[in-house]
Amino acid sequence: MTTPTKPAALTGWQATLLVAEREILTQIRTKSFLISNAITLIIILGGIIIANAVNSGDDSVSVATVGDTSAVVQQAEDLDVTAVSDQAAGEQLLRDEEVDALIVPDDSTLGMRVIALSDQPTDVISALSVSPDVELLEPQDTSDSLRSVIALAFGLVFMMATLGSGTVILQNTVQEKQSRVVEILLAAVKARSLMAGKILGNSVIGVASAIAMAAAAALGLLLTGQDDILGLISTPMIWFVVFFLFGFVLVASVFAAGAALVSRQEDTGSVMTPAMMMIMIPYFGVVFFADNSLVMTILSYVPFSAPVAMPVRMFLGEAQWWEPLLSLGLLVACTAGVMAIAGKIYSGSLLRMGSRVSVKEALRNN
Repeated sequence: MTTPTKPAALTGWQATLLVAEREILTQIRTKSFLISNAITLIIILGGIIIANAVNSGDDSVSVATVGDTSAVVQQAEDLDVTAVSDQAAGEQLLRDEEVDALIVPDDSTLGMRVIALSDQPTDVISALSVSPDVELLEPQDTSDSLRSVIALAFGLVFMMATLGSGTVILQNTVQEKQSRVVEILLAAVKARSLMAGKILGNSVIGVASAIAMAAAAALGLLLTGQDDILGLISTPMIWFVVFFLFGFVLVASVFAAGAALVSRQEDTGSVMTPAMMMIMIPYFGVVFFADNSLVMTILSYVPFSAPVAMPVRMFLGEAQWWEPLLSLGLLVACTAGVMAIAGKIYSGSLLRMGSRVSVKEALRNN
């Protein structure tokens, strides 16, 4: 009689992958996740298309001309000129609202007169006016508005993705503790493998969401013929994904460690504060100081804000070739250190039920 063989224990990496797969499948099967992401992508794509349609609308004004005024009026910009045989024909076009104004010759200094139906045709008058050349002593940098838009876009994507996935890690961990499911999970995998799997699974979802948002934006730019902007943003976007990955792991580690310290959903507010600060700092930092090169340079080397600040500086051409490499190295080193500490906190407090566990107690329990 043969005795059944005991199944081999999972290695740390196998356990991590198993937990990560569970996290991914659990999220992508929920209707709320699918609906929220679909709405986000539709808003991004639709927003770009609508904004382009509004900005590129037909600004031309239609006018009818009589006699020699046609040659003069055709030199004006943004005027769609229709020549008519006489004033009566032009007035009929006005009453039919097929043109915005009628221009006829007269004996005045200008040699022509503008006729409208009921309102002053300010667009026609402006187009016919001769504007002098203007010289600006202190011209405003036109890149300031673009700088703010790019900073807002990168910051918003980082905040939405990390906040969404980080909150999921927090809620799932506390729910597993509160329902005692964590005791069953720890019988199969180690605590650090459980934490690593949660971070890995949610990192995959977070990066996939960021890539999907970038793809939606790229599609919108292609559909609206804004290929030049897409060409400018392609390299910073690749760097943003790389920085985003490590930045997300950094923030997710803090979320996971904080979640292990409490065992009730009512207590999650206090442990969310550090992680929330790490998310809000890069967002508000790059939004409010996008036009301050010194502050942006500092933010591009701070690990929490580097995933947003450095790609923005690269897009604007303000970063030297070696700066993203140095910033990424600092981010990777910081992420590794935070993960190591978070792993100790997670292991030392995951099975502690009841009141909130302090960080010092969690570290002491290892």
